[in-house]
Amino acid sequence: MHNSEEEHPLIEVWKAYPGVRKSDDKILYRPPIEKIIGEMFSIGQYYYYVLNLTNSTLSNHHEMHGLKKYPENLREVINLTHPDDIPFVMKAEQTVIEKMLEIGLDHQLFTKSSYCFRMKTANGNYELFHHQAIPTLEDENGHLIQSINIHTNIHHITKHNPYTVLVSGISPRNDFHQMKIDDESIPHHPCMNLTKRETEVLSFIAKGYSGSEISKMLILSEHTVRTHRRNILAKTSSRNSKELVKKAFEWGLI
Repeated sequence: MHNSEEEHPLIEVWKAYPGVRKSDDKILYRPPIEKIIGEMFSIGQYYYYVLNLTNSTLSNHHEMHGLKKYPENLREVINLTHPDDIPFVMKAEQTVIEKMLEIGLDHQLFTKSSYCFRMKTANGNYELFHHQAIPTLEDENGHLIQSINIHTNIHHITKHNPYTVLVSGISPRNDFHQMKIDDESIPHHPCMNLTKRETEVLSFIAKGYSGSEISKMLILSEHTVRTHRRNILAKTSSRNSKELVKKAFEWGLI
């Protein structure tokens, strides 16, 4: 039998990251659903699964965009990825690793990484998905052994991949690192000069929160939130929240 762990290209990328445990045969359990829901973008159809980073196996699937049989290994997920996007995915994962080493491994459970790529759905078409990875479990030595991956279909919002990687903080951290993949073959789009607070408000708008909800979560007045929203719309030349979210995905702001 083939060793499935060695059959996908991300293994070599992950081996360079000291924060990942290299081997483990324990059964991993479903991470807290509250953490998943609190950090995900739910615009459009989505699914998630638990990834064992030590052997690339998948478990605890939550649907899978129409597939009759759920993938059991990350290799199968990569096989669904558009061939032209695989080099970008590898560069994106390497970029995440480099940023996490810069931030510090002690904080890896309080970060989330995201980027976009095309995947084949049950109808045989490639559609654009927004990928989010949230680390959820590490061993007693601080080595990461589990994460949850969330894929949201955003093809109905945009078909444009910004080829941008984001590493953002999960409470109590408030990191926000936006990184363009440096490749001359990749079209880049300009990003508006949003402030850190405006970017934070934008992320909550994209998650579907109302102004009053954002006000409570950020401990701001509703008037201040409305002002931020108005400034964000102006800076992005967006007429409404729907257009704003579309541009935010296209420009790699979320």
